[in-house]
Amino acid sequence: MAGLHTPGGSRGRVATDRPAPGRRGPVVRLVAAVSALALLSGCSLLDGSTDGAASSGGPATPSADGADRTSTPLVEGAPDGLEPFYGQQLEWAECQTAFECASLEVPVDYADPAGGSIELALLRAPATGQARGALVVNPGGPGASGVDYATAAGAVVSPPVREVYDIVGFDPRGVARSAPVTCYSDEQMDQLLGADPSPDDPAEEEAAREGQEDFAQACAANAGDLLGHVSTVEAAKDMDVLRAALGQEQLDYLGASYGTFLGTTYATLFPERVGRFVLDGAIDPDLTGLEMGLGQAAGFERATRAYVEDCVASGDCPLGDDVETAMAAIPVFLDEVDADPLPVSGDTVTELTEGWAMYGIIVAMYAQDFWPILTQAFQRAEQGDGTLLMFLANTYASRGSDGEYTGNGMQAIYAVNCLDRPADAEVDLDTDAVQERFEQASPTWGRYLAGDGACEYWPAEATETVEDYSAQGAAPILVIGTTRDPATPHEWAVQLAETLDSGVLISFDGDGHTAYGRSNDCVDDAVDAYLLEGAVPEGGLTC
Repeated sequence: MAGLHTPGGSRGRVATDRPAPGRRGPVVRLVAAVSALALLSGCSLLDGSTDGAASSGGPATPSADGADRTSTPLVEGAPDGLEPFYGQQLEWAECQTAFECASLEVPVDYADPAGGSIELALLRAPATGQARGALVVNPGGPGASGVDYATAAGAVVSPPVREVYDIVGFDPRGVARSAPVTCYSDEQMDQLLGADPSPDDPAEEEAAREGQEDFAQACAANAGDLLGHVSTVEAAKDMDVLRAALGQEQLDYLGASYGTFLGTTYATLFPERVGRFVLDGAIDPDLTGLEMGLGQAAGFERATRAYVEDCVASGDCPLGDDVETAMAAIPVFLDEVDADPLPVSGDTVTELTEGWAMYGIIVAMYAQDFWPILTQAFQRAEQGDGTLLMFLANTYASRGSDGEYTGNGMQAIYAVNCLDRPADAEVDLDTDAVQERFEQASPTWGRYLAGDGACEYWPAEATETVEDYSAQGAAPILVIGTTRDPATPHEWAVQLAETLDSGVLISFDGDGHTAYGRSNDCVDDAVDAYLLEGAVPEGGLTC
């Protein structure tokens, strides 16, 4: 839900949450996840194919302890009319080495459960030891695949957690294998993402508006009735159907980036069903679109400065010999690319435009692992070659050099965000005063982050919203924030922990997006003790 969101880190956390295109260019106010980026430690997200991951039927595959993992659904407490969904039996079948897959049927519209249904793709990585239940995981986005995330279970959680929990991922409604919202072809997405993100004159501004309106109309034409039913509230209700189908009275959950908003929404709707909840890279659910955009602008500026300080300290930074010179060089570089795109080799995109260059730089702010690659990319750009920056941009967009996108994350992010946080008719984000606020918050990125993007023209509205996110009555919920997180600023975690009636804050003093599994033993040990033993750390723990 936040715009430019995420990658992961040292243990190979999956990136989540990225910027979506905005009206003045491709990045919107909710620049949250770099969804499903490849794992950041240089590992591939999927070492094997997930083709057929949504298949169902056949006998359940035994877990590592040899036990049958079939579960008895819990129908008791199901809302009226939803009993058939809550009572469904999941039919797990082996879908690739060491994993099991199934599908979960949910109604398109919870207000009319008999009016049609869709199937959500599920994947389970069985516990390596004696399983005591499932830990449901979500990598963010919105638009990132939980099925893919669960295939990286050994990187998502620690070995002790992996030993006792089945790690279960699902593709949320409208995402990847779960009735995906697809508005544009791959070629059209290339044009959208490569378009000028900072129009310089009225003609370019009009072209940007037309591009965003065309995308919204394409979604209306191609996505059908589901377009109005991919909100986070509905995805949270799907999670409760999943909980019941898994046979668990309470849901244990690990959500990163946008996944924290999904988890917060679940806790608000079903506080008595909250088990052990970890929300990492937290989003403040009460922010307006304007506040969220300004927060991310400041977050990306802070993260970029941290990268530049490291680059300059190396003694051979292509951006300059001091921090202020190097910071000022980035927008100048982007302007130069706008005027004269760089050639790209080995890709169906042959020119690095300002739009692609912007994404290539931004993605490196999600994790320090990318910093050396970005420095090399600047060095090669200095020599007239945009290929490495295009490689980074592809990572951000989950795009291959052959022009094929992995999943529909860059499209689903709009579909979810525009329902959750529609354009505010009372706030004109194109006014000079608002633009000035963004550029004050971020001299580097402010010009890209203002605007409602396609949401101004969105053809659907959410059928249900949430007003109070306190989740009164829920068990303790861990909320984690990183001090120099670009996509989900630390301040958001502080506020979420205060908003939740049972929120417990853990702060990591570091760089990059999210903390568990990519920060230090202090964070990991606290989360593991909570997931394994229910031990709640003292609120305000700083690592």
